[in-house]
Amino acid sequence: MARFHLDRVLPYRAEDLWRMVGDVQRYPEFIPWITSLRTYNPVTPAEGVWAFDADVAVGFKMLSERFSTRVTKHEAGHTIHMGLLRGPLKRLDGLWRFTTVESGTRIDFDMDMDFRNPLLNAMLRANFNLAVSKLMSVFEQRAHHLYGQTPSNP
Repeated sequence: MARFHLDRVLPYRAEDLWRMVGDVQRYPEFIPWITSLRTYNPVTPAEGVWAFDADVAVGFKMLSERFSTRVTKHEAGHTIHMGLLRGPLKRLDGLWRFTTVESGTRIDFDMDMDFRNPLLNAMLRANFNLAVSKLMSVFEQRAHHLYGQTPSNP
């Protein structure tokens, strides 16, 4: 099983970053290894809580896989949770948290995943830290593109 925690502080508003990461339908526009993505089954289980399912296809060199997740966005607390519905994974559990701090927003990202295939699992463990760091870098670049360098928190 691969577990990872990454945190960053970015000079943007927590709500803006939460919305950006929660805009899952746009991921194929800026995450290079997502080859296709479809969202469906939107529900609002409570005020300020939105959930939907997402079918995701990813490709890395000669490897391509498809999986489905349930994404739940909580406006209070600015969190986004991803949980596995189906696919080549035994486990996928991800959580983004966006917290306002003096210099902008602290982003905490936790990922816990495990492939059914032992070979894929070995590849994942060997490259997981690099992959998650690259993912965070992609989101940082997206925030810079959308919001510029000027801090937007008071």
